[in-house]
Amino acid sequence: MKEYYEDKVAVVTGGASGIGLALCELLLSLGAGAVVLADLNAEKLKAETARLDGAYPGKVLGIQTDVTKQHSVASMIAQAAEFGGGRIDFLFNNAGLALVKPFDETTDEDWKFAFDVNFYGALYGIRAVLPVMRSQGGGHIANTASGIAFAPMALQSMYSATKAALVGLTGSLRYEFWDENIRFSTVIPGTVATPIWDKAGGAPESAITPQESARGILRGLAANERVIIVTDADREGAINAFRPEAAEGMDQYLLNVARQRREGKTVV
Repeated sequence: MKEYYEDKVAVVTGGASGIGLALCELLLSLGAGAVVLADLNAEKLKAETARLDGAYPGKVLGIQTDVTKQHSVASMIAQAAEFGGGRIDFLFNNAGLALVKPFDETTDEDWKFAFDVNFYGALYGIRAVLPVMRSQGGGHIANTASGIAFAPMALQSMYSATKAALVGLTGSLRYEFWDENIRFSTVIPGTVATPIWDKAGGAPESAITPQESARGILRGLAANERVIIVTDADREGAINAFRPEAAEGMDQYLLNVARQRREGKTVV
């Protein structure tokens, strides 16, 4: 795995916390030549960039980025390429929000924001980085989706829809750009213990750490997997999602999740 990342230039959105930060740290430990943390949270970005730069001097750049704004993403990619000596070997479109809300309470503005963050943020990144990757003869783009794309859950219609759209986009582009040596992979990172669970009373016991998720992601990326599924639970969900023999069991499971969530329980 180390050989695939050594001396390479990587950009990670949502890079100042959670899975994104774990990816940045692991990439640096594997010998990446330059890593760019892109994040909206200026305070976290400044702190984590300084910490990582202390451990890996001259290899880390933090860029405040709003992935819902095309100009912000394009500017970030331009700065990242300059920092990387004209190269960007990896783009991790990792920024996103879980977006829990009953459908009847969602507004058009909610849906627009959901797609701006979880879908268009990745789309803007892809558009901006393609010219860089073409000029250097290739690259690898990883888009973080979710197992919810295979098993849509109640109260998360926006999250389910945006992540399903991202799976479709990534799968289509994988083959459209294959012959240009620009690889695309969909990432299904697992249920991960990140700050996103704080408002829900904490992550479930089954959650893996950001570091475990990052290691699974980078291992799958190095193997050029089409869909990188980090955990066995998500792998089982993906296998059973559209299997006629599993339809009744899937209905029962997802209906149980819906009923428990309506009672205010945190269920995944």
